[in-house]
Amino acid sequence: MSVLVVGLSHRTAPVALLERVSVSGDSLVKLLQDVHRDAHVVEAMIVSTCNRVEVYVEVDRFHAAVTSISWLLSTHSGVSMDELAAHLYVHYEDRAIEHLFSVGSGLDSMVLGEGQILGQVRSALRLAQQQGTLGPTLNELVQQALRVGKRSHTETGIDRAGASLVGVGLTLAERALGPLEGMRALVVGAGSMSALSAATLQRAGLTDIVVVNRTHERAVRLAQTVGGRAAEFDDLERELARADLVISCTGATDVVITADMVTPHRMFILDLALPHDVDLAVRRLPGVTLVDLESMQESGADASTDDGGRAEAVSSVRGIVAEEVAAYLSAERAARVTPTVVALRSKAAQVVETELERFAARLPELDGRVRAEVTQTVRRVVDKLLHEPTVRVKQLAESPAGDHYAEALRELFNLDPKVPEAVRRIETIDVEQGRNTEPSKKEAGL
Repeated sequence: MSVLVVGLSHRTAPVALLERVSVSGDSLVKLLQDVHRDAHVVEAMIVSTCNRVEVYVEVDRFHAAVTSISWLLSTHSGVSMDELAAHLYVHYEDRAIEHLFSVGSGLDSMVLGEGQILGQVRSALRLAQQQGTLGPTLNELVQQALRVGKRSHTETGIDRAGASLVGVGLTLAERALGPLEGMRALVVGAGSMSALSAATLQRAGLTDIVVVNRTHERAVRLAQTVGGRAAEFDDLERELARADLVISCTGATDVVITADMVTPHRMFILDLALPHDVDLAVRRLPGVTLVDLESMQESGADASTDDGGRAEAVSSVRGIVAEEVAAYLSAERAARVTPTVVALRSKAAQVVETELERFAARLPELDGRVRAEVTQTVRRVVDKLLHEPTVRVKQLAESPAGDHYAEALRELFNLDPKVPEAVRRIETIDVEQGRNTEPSKKEAGL
């Protein structure tokens, strides 16, 4: 079984196409379930954001799985295979792991180092867990990617090297409007991106912040966190007429702000939604500046970052990713031999018990204390004989050809091939039920 990634992002596709392929809510659940039902897919997870749609799977056949997943992306989005194929990328095995770690670290984001991607990957993981499409392989891989991302943000300046999308948007707003302090801001939506927007506005010194959302209670809660006020969704048009700066990011599938709703005046609108929240016709209104994800992508909005600091941060994060990928692959190869080690020690234990029973039958009159000492001695001898080879095979298993050592161990000791597979199945069940799957030191021969 191997890990495969099939997807497209802002690096390979225009925002307009990403908007058509992006899925959320029930549509995301349906796509995830359809991918998981494919005959060649064992585990599945989908990361779908405004900047990327990526399908992560564990598969038994590479080409067949790539074909199936590509077809499902085409079918669910309505984008033809001919159009979609030109923008898809595929990563397999080591490259798939490196890609996920890079994504989690912010190296692959539209705005370098933005931290929101960690929350998005975490949400994708949670959804896959809820839908039962995740198993031990992807679960451990994604958990490790989250740890790598957190480490990258903690140990380097990657967060400072690239501001968040909201921060970049505010920089563009200042270019259009001048200093933002004292201006009136309107946040449309109350989800995670809207919360980030409101908090960023507050840190930028804006004190007059209004939040509008279809569910008024959520607008109230968000407004309270930034010392702003909430307005009813029916009052959106009136609030637009009063606002200097508008940030919109809802989960709506249709346009939320039309040109008819906007009274022309000097204002800046940042549309961070996918699909678009704001009608593109708004751009033609006098005094109004509309910036969306596509225009940010075209302008390279994060290029203003200090090149020296950014280069150093990127180099540091790439070093962390390379180190973590190597460690993950080494640990994965070592883990593959564990079921074989467990099977060997199990077979040895059976042999010991059989011989001790035979010994006891031949000398029934033997003193109990002597019998216990003999039993302990025999077990100790077997443990010592097996200790070195089992430790050594685990070390050797960390090399690229590690699987061959486990195979040699099975051949040398004539181990039942069903036993290691049974151990793997138990580990799989344990992971799915949240139990500890680390073998004991005795089982691992340590």
